[in-house]
Amino acid sequence: MAPSHALRCCKRALNWVPVLFINLVVGWSYYAYVVELCVYTIPNNAERISYLVIFHIFLAMFIWAYWKTIWSKPANPSKAFSLPRAEKELYEREERAEAQQEILKKVARNLPVYTRTTGGAIRYCDFCQVIKPDRCHHCSTCEMCVLKMDHHCPWVNNCVGFSNYKYFVLFLSYASLYCVVICATVIQYFIKFWTKQLPDTHAKFHILFLFFVAALFFISIVSLLGYHLWLVGKNRTTIEAFRAPFFTNGPDKNGFSLGFSRNVAEVFGDQAKYWFFPVFSSQGDGHSFVTRLVQIDPEQANSVLQQNDIFCVYCFLLDGGQTVSVTIEKEQ
Repeated sequence: MAPSHALRCCKRALNWVPVLFINLVVGWSYYAYVVELCVYTIPNNAERISYLVIFHIFLAMFIWAYWKTIWSKPANPSKAFSLPRAEKELYEREERAEAQQEILKKVARNLPVYTRTTGGAIRYCDFCQVIKPDRCHHCSTCEMCVLKMDHHCPWVNNCVGFSNYKYFVLFLSYASLYCVVICATVIQYFIKFWTKQLPDTHAKFHILFLFFVAALFFISIVSLLGYHLWLVGKNRTTIEAFRAPFFTNGPDKNGFSLGFSRNVAEVFGDQAKYWFFPVFSSQGDGHSFVTRLVQIDPEQANSVLQQNDIFCVYCFLLDGGQTVSVTIEKEQ
């Protein structure tokens, strides 16, 4: 037990190395920009002050979003998705997979669960002993099931999912803008040092290296940001982008897409004034999601509505074979 516990503690400590690296880079960039550039290199006070104000605004937003992503605890399934005691005892005693599935199906009838495994079975986590809600996955690093799990990010040492996905996107956005501000304001002094228009001082190394580091980080971060903005517009997680969610009628990569505006609102909320701040404004509770339920029988959709009190879906077939799904949310 002791060696295992020691190894787990070492692993948890090592998981903070990428976060420490990011903070060291940001800390050095702060010194290089504020001290070496603004204090020692820029001669004009008006330029110096304007640069410092803009720099600190974007730095503050970047740090705020970054640490909100780190410290937001991943949301996990509620007790409603755990097996009742009687069913749990039956499940643990039963050795046949078919019989276990029947037990899970019986419990899942009263839950808003519509995704299945690729084999059509109820998704159940043997580690957490819960029926997995739609879009929920088990993270081996965090050792828990995470609602609407996107991925485990080593740079924030946390799972990115329902509770902090908005913060993660804002972190990437403000990190990109932070790099842009540095590159845009440093470039003229970078060129002057490079072309020997300014004398060689201790600031030269910091300013040249600062520009290169900011440019490289911007290229890598903005590509990741573009990918996640695309995922937001499609209402997909990284996991779903690589493996389409499997419903009772088969896989559907667009199963949770409700149109661009509603997809964005699901992550950022329906009030634009909160979009640019790392405060929680995502819609829903992470346990259930409106889904198109493509190719479902309208009577079956009504049955789902009555049983789970969630939503109703109707599908229409237009000329040319195009299917249009209309989702109607039931009033509470």
